[in-house]
Amino acid sequence: MFDSIGWGEIIVLALAALFIFGPERLPSLAKDAATGLKKVRSAVTGVRQQVNESLGDDLPELRDLDLRKYHPKTFIRSQLFEDDEPETPTVHRSGATAAPARPRDHATPPPFDADAT
Repeated sequence: MFDSIGWGEIIVLALAALFIFGPERLPSLAKDAATGLKKVRSAVTGVRQQVNESLGDDLPELRDLDLRKYHPKTFIRSQLFEDDEPETPTVHRSGATAAPARPRDHATPPPFDADAT
């Protein structure tokens, strides 16, 4: 959760909270924050269970759906760093396979068709 926050920043935030709220109110605020976090977690768990129960009966293939892989950060990472499938050669109607595309030599100009322009 705190991957990008170092110990120095955490200490600065704790000192700022101490100065803003004071030493008398800080323990009660931390307790209230922990209670609120527990309530949010239980609510999310309850919603997740309701979704699994309602979708589980109608669509059994969605029961095992892992929503964590659709988190934007995970999804983009998998799309960028996953190995692409190897290209399969194209088969023409005549049955001959097309040669894979070669990189163009930059010393020669690209092909030009005067009729197409």
